[in-house]
Amino acid sequence: MQRVKKIPRRQCIGCREMKEKKALIRVVRSPEGEISLDTVGRKPGRGAYLCPDPECVRKARKSKALERAFETSVPPEVYDALERQLGAQDGTK
Repeated sequence: MQRVKKIPRRQCIGCREMKEKKALIRVVRSPEGEISLDTVGRKPGRGAYLCPDPECVRKARKSKALERAFETSVPPEVYDALERQLGAQDGTK
């Protein structure tokens, strides 16, 4: 009998769709309260997942999804930086 390897899935906080963890980008709030992108998926802290799509970042900003996920206020500069970083990643593919 073969074992089927379970593929971890997470929900994008922008579009609310369940996708494979590897297809999403992790946004992390460190124990110090700093919010950043975790491209490797190993940074310590509370994580939330977003599709690599600037539209999902806009939806998350509008619905204040990061604020709810991290239970803290998120300055607009963080969303701007996320959109820029995702846009830069899009351009490199």
